[in-house]
Amino acid sequence: MEIILAALCLLLIFEGIGPLVLPNKWQQFMREMSEQPPEVLRRIGGVLVVIGSVSLYFLLS
Repeated sequence: MEIILAALCLLLIFEGIGPLVLPNKWQQFMREMSEQPPEVLRRIGGVLVVIGSVSLYFLLS
């Protein structure tokens, strides 16, 4: 449970860096992402899940 909470904390930190450091670029990026079709967003999400899962596997093994 401690590892999961630490991972969530890191997620919040990394997610907050963009709007904190480059708010205008982040806003533009979010606007562009919202205009993408759902299929593209699903592919991007799938790729991120696979990369995160493989990275976690190698990190913990």
